[in-house]
Amino acid sequence: MQEPREGGCLCGAVRYRVTNAPFRTSVCHCTFCQRRTGSAFGLGAYFKKDDFELLSGELRSYEHRSDESGRWLRLEFCPNCGTTVTWTLEVTPEGRGVAGGSFDDPRWLKIERHSWTRSKHPWFTIPPGVETFERSSLPPPTAPLSRPRE
Repeated sequence: MQEPREGGCLCGAVRYRVTNAPFRTSVCHCTFCQRRTGSAFGLGAYFKKDDFELLSGELRSYEHRSDESGRWLRLEFCPNCGTTVTWTLEVTPEGRGVAGGSFDDPRWLKIERHSWTRSKHPWFTIPPGVETFERSSLPPPTAPLSRPRE
C-alpha cells in the first residue's frame, strides 16, 4: 500500500488525504481544462472514491457538460479561494479526480497519458513513453446520457 498523500487548496481552508495509488494519472489539454486551470493543461490523479478523505473545510461544486461528448463533469472547489481540488466524471462515477497541483508535494506523480492533444499548445512537447490521445482517452458514450444524482 502506498503511503497516504495530503494536499489542499491555496488558502489552506480545504485539506484532504488520499490513500492507495491512483488508478490513472493524466494530463488533459482540452480547452475546458485550460480555462479551468488558467494554464496550458489540467493535471489529474484519479483515485477510487473511498481512497479520498476530506480532512477539513468544505467544497462547493460546479457542473459542466461537455459540448463534445455531452457528459457531465462535477468540479469541487474551495469557496474561499476558488482552488479546484477534486472532480467527478460521469464516465467514471466510482472515481474521483484530484488536481495534481493541489498535493503538498506533487513530485511523486507519474503521468501515464496525455489526452485531447489536438488542443495542446504547440510549444509543449509530450515526453516519450506515455500514451497520447488526440481526443478523449475514454470510450464514447454508449447509453443515453444521464444527470448526476444529487
